[in-house]
Amino acid sequence: VCSSVNACVDVVLSGVKLLEALGLEPANGKNHAVLSSRQDLGEAFTHFMERGAAAERFFSDAAAFQDIARTASEHPAAQLYVGGNAALIGQKLATNPDLKILLCGPVGPRLHELLDDNVVVPPESMQERDEFHLILEYQAGEEWGQVRAPTANRFIFSHDLSNGALNMLEVFVSSLDEFQPDLVVLSGLHMMEGQSKEARQRRLMEAVASISDIPTDIPIHLELASMTDQDFMSNIMHQQVFPLVNSIGLNEQELLFLTQAASGPHASLRSWSGIPDVGVVSDILFWILKEHGKVAERASDLTRIHFHTLAYHILATVDGHWGNQAAAVAAGARAAGTQACATDTIDTSRVLLKAPREFLTSHTEAPAKISLNPDEPVVHWHREGVSFHFTPVLVCKDPVRTVGLGDAISAEGLLYSEAYPR
Repeated sequence: VCSSVNACVDVVLSGVKLLEALGLEPANGKNHAVLSSRQDLGEAFTHFMERGAAAERFFSDAAAFQDIARTASEHPAAQLYVGGNAALIGQKLATNPDLKILLCGPVGPRLHELLDDNVVVPPESMQERDEFHLILEYQAGEEWGQVRAPTANRFIFSHDLSNGALNMLEVFVSSLDEFQPDLVVLSGLHMMEGQSKEARQRRLMEAVASISDIPTDIPIHLELASMTDQDFMSNIMHQQVFPLVNSIGLNEQELLFLTQAASGPHASLRSWSGIPDVGVVSDILFWILKEHGKVAERASDLTRIHFHTLAYHILATVDGHWGNQAAAVAAGARAAGTQACATDTIDTSRVLLKAPREFLTSHTEAPAKISLNPDEPVVHWHREGVSFHFTPVLVCKDPVRTVGLGDAISAEGLLYSEAYPR
């Protein structure tokens, strides 16, 4: 049983097809921090398509956004999916017939239709309108006017106020008494970045108060997502959210942003080049648990981090709090390979190994050198009260769908993780 807090409908569509349907002519690309018109949308999409880069933007004009969302969702080529990290994690967990999921988040009629039957939505979470997130895809070599995309990628935009304000958090916490969950999954903090600094700070304090009300015997997992404001990240980490949760899930962008925001190890690294170095990643994971986790009787509950990147996953846990880590990290890696290829089991002809065959476990202290053994794909090492479980991922060569992959990985890892009672 599990529960969570951000939800929307993802409308996935070719960006060029949508711009044509909106009657837009190709124009020069221009970056806009916030979109306020169809013209802004056309310019920003073109700007990122030309670079083959992913981006996400807030659309400020509600009426204009509703119009665009209607055109997009009714387009014959559009595909509608469950969206929002919390809803995606809930949906993934719901594929297990023995679980009942409570989902709190702004749930409109289309989203309600898309959700699994095992997902329960409290009446207070229902709203008349769906929150649409528009995901405009483009393929490598695709053209729009003078622009040709160097690689395939996507441009995402929304006018999402209720997820941005974490509107459903209190409803969620008040439903827990009746629902009696075995696990709580939180997500959506990154959606607050669209608010003013003051509003965000106030809402974060309220969120912290609500999370503090969750009974201490229920493990809490926080799924992080892409963020751009270092001060906000630093607040979440230092005095507020990290000490209240037991587990976090994140990818390589979020991990690097986190160490940069708090001047942690390897903070001078501006970006990853190729596959993230295992030793660098494990140094940062170790630092998070040592500085912000439950070690040396610090007033923190954080004891688990599930790190996922394309080529490999690492589960780092403080000793004495979690069991079954090898199975959990392997299950997450298996979910990555099957979901990306849209197959029930790993199809060996459609996957490849990108993980390093050997690596160092650290760059800040005397490291061990580890060579992968295909017969025992989960590797374990230990450092001052923290256990690391590493596994390579069988990466899908031609992925069918990558949206929500991190959420599926985290959900599957949680399903196999055994939390020891506190």
